[in-house]
Amino acid sequence: MVYLLDDHKCFIDVEVAYALPEQQFLINLRVPLGTSAIQAVEKSGLLERFIGLDVTNIGIFSQRLGSKGMASADVYVLEAFDRVEIYRHLSVDPKEIRRRRANKSVQKMNIKSPL
Repeated sequence: MVYLLDDHKCFIDVEVAYALPEQQFLINLRVPLGTSAIQAVEKSGLLERFIGLDVTNIGIFSQRLGSKGMASADVYVLEAFDRVEIYRHLSVDPKEIRRRRANKSVQKMNIKSPL
């Protein structure tokens, strides 16, 4: 939804999301039409709350900005109801997790087999 306020500026509602392993932050904002993704992150207050927060890895609805033809976070202009997501770096590679899980399954099968 687009809002026209007294000063004749148009505003839109957006959301900025950031998650820690134990807690999730969803910040609802009303920003001027033409706001970039990085500007919304700055306005959310998360940069002050989490000093050193890495904002080089940002996406819109699970689509990483600055890759696969998407504009970078400082260029991407938000639309009404967009959700800006700040991604954390993975502590363990997903391929390694799958490899470990597969090894555990093989070990369980070897233990259960009556050889």
